[in-house]
Amino acid sequence: MAKYLAQIVVMGVQVVGRAFARALQQEYAASQAAARARGRSGQQSAAASSITGMSLQEAQQILNVSTLSPEEIQKNYEHLFKVNEKSVGGSFYLQSKVVRAKERLDEELNIQKQENQKSQQNPET
Repeated sequence: MAKYLAQIVVMGVQVVGRAFARALQQEYAASQAAARARGRSGQQSAAASSITGMSLQEAQQILNVSTLSPEEIQKNYEHLFKVNEKSVGGSFYLQSKVVRAKERLDEELNIQKQENQKSQQNPET
C-alpha cells in the first residue's frame, strides 16, 4: 500500500513539474515576443522612465492629461505650477512633482517626434 502511495506521489510531482516547466517556457516566449514588439521605442521610453524616476502614466496622472498634446500639457503645467507656489501657500514637493511630470512628458514627446521622423525617412514598402 505504501509503495503504491509513493508511486502516486512521485507521478503527481512529475506531472506538476512538467506543467510548471512548460508554463515557464511559454511565459518566457511571450515576454520575448512582447519585447520585440515594443522595439526601440519601448527601450527609449523605459530609459526615460528610469532617468526621470517617473513612469509615463504617473506623469499623465499628475498633469491630468490623457493624450500627449503639447498645448494641454503646457496649460496644465502652468496652472499646477502656479497653484503650488510656496508664496501662495503651496507645496514645494508637489511643485517639484509637477516639474518632473512635465519633463517626463516632454521626453516622451521627443521620443515620438524622433520615431515619426525616422518612419518618414525610411518608409517601409
